[in-house]
Amino acid sequence: MADHEPYIPATHFPAELTPRALILGVLLGLIFSASSVYLALKIGLTVSSSIPIAVLSITIFRALGRTSILENNIVQTTGSASDSVAAGVVFTIPAILLMGYDLDISRVAILATVGGLMGVLMMIPLRRALIVKEQDTLVYPEGTACAEVLIAGEERGLQAKRVFQAFGVGFVYKFLMGGLKLWPDVPGKALAFYPGAAVSTEISPELLGVGYIIGPRIAGYLFAGGCFAYLVLAPAIKLVGSGLAEPFGFPAVKLIRDMSPSELRASFVFYIGAGAVASAGIIALARSLPTIMSSFASSWKELRASRLGQAVTRLRTE
Repeated sequence: MADHEPYIPATHFPAELTPRALILGVLLGLIFSASSVYLALKIGLTVSSSIPIAVLSITIFRALGRTSILENNIVQTTGSASDSVAAGVVFTIPAILLMGYDLDISRVAILATVGGLMGVLMMIPLRRALIVKEQDTLVYPEGTACAEVLIAGEERGLQAKRVFQAFGVGFVYKFLMGGLKLWPDVPGKALAFYPGAAVSTEISPELLGVGYIIGPRIAGYLFAGGCFAYLVLAPAIKLVGSGLAEPFGFPAVKLIRDMSPSELRASFVFYIGAGAVASAGIIALARSLPTIMSSFASSWKELRASRLGQAVTRLRTE
């Protein structure tokens, strides 16, 4: 979107890549990376740290004195990047270890460093293709929410008050639900008259926020996918597989006719969804390949021009 105007205009140069921002980002990144690795090894999932790090950065820098939104952005970028690298390591290195390879800490550190550098270097030319030119298509819900938190912290007005109030309400709600277990986080009910079908929902504040950010169209896609999985695919698998006398699927430990809707999802529907996601990713990549190639070509032309001593006009935001 060519007419997009960033919150901080490209002609302004406030403090950004400062030593204190990098140091704080590294420290917060170490803390959240450790928690992400623990969660990944325990339950196979990680939680994003961009928004918590942004909130902590705003709070800490506000106590230390005047800061800029770009400094806070560097803190959350540094911290969440280290968290992402840790997640990449914890989801791949254990598999290599289980295959029988012996990896000491130095090799793991080298792999993580090289992987992180490759990601950064690849994202430099892809920024225009995936962020600037696809801004109307790709909503980036977490990035949008993090940006709103940073803007609210910068303005220190009614918007900031609302953001932090919402953060507090969400924290209390999550603690009462997940910590004290006062009510189930995923209430659901199997439909006895419709074998294999179930109706359930995850009543978490983070999903409510994501739904508000991505809008009704994309949220509708997610809702339709859930309905299709639990009201069409799972009952169809139950109907077709009820006559089987031996367990089928992965893991094949239970007869299909004895499976609950959640077990049908874990053994069959999950893999159908994973295949659909992979196919959609390949199709989206193929459709955006011309834009990606043009971004690489543009970056290459600018690199050649700079090497030849030609003046290359580049905005601060590029």
